[in-house]
Amino acid sequence: MGSKNKLRRFKENETFKNVVQPTRDELVESNFNLKGNWRSKFFKNDNPLVLELGCGKGEYSVALAEKYPNKNFIGVDIKGARFWRGAKTAIEEHIENVGFLRTQIELIDHAFAENEVDEIWITFPDPQIKYKRTKHRMTNAEFLRRYKQILKPDGVVNLKTDSEFMHGYTLGLLHGAGHEVLYANHNVYKQEGSPEEVTSIQTFYESQYLEQDKPITYIRFKIN
Repeated sequence: MGSKNKLRRFKENETFKNVVQPTRDELVESNFNLKGNWRSKFFKNDNPLVLELGCGKGEYSVALAEKYPNKNFIGVDIKGARFWRGAKTAIEEHIENVGFLRTQIELIDHAFAENEVDEIWITFPDPQIKYKRTKHRMTNAEFLRRYKQILKPDGVVNLKTDSEFMHGYTLGLLHGAGHEVLYANHNVYKQEGSPEEVTSIQTFYESQYLEQDKPITYIRFKIN
């Protein structure tokens, strides 16, 4: 994407009512007024709150919002020029129950209050295979600690990935730490009885993986 295009998207994001872009200082110094108030101030309802972390273009967040009008969805990503697409689609199609937050996942517990979130989706994250990259792996112990802080006691996390490595790493970590694995499948499209919300929504890249007959894996778990 050219830098002109990026700038245009950044400018347009600033005009979108469904995009929130706090500064790092606002979050870290606890001046962020939506923390603890996403339902009342942003969505203006009391429906369950669901996050998609590392939402990319926002396709999954928008599709979930369309599928579940009685839930609120927030796509979180640091790359605003990417989720511009999802934000624009939501505005054009009048999908009111989805928003986008531009921030680093490392700051997620500064953007949401304790027990504020009902569910988290992590879709096709970078597996960060090299050992020295483990601190960026989105299901490592440090990230799970942050997710637990913002999730309700019965809140769940969904991991959908094309990476067998990420699937295996996460399962091993969950079992090793005594977390509760509710469902795990290393090829959701080939196995009967896979959860419908997992197979009925596909991102652009996911449909490409499926054309290449690449297995898509899925884990649903609770953090104890």
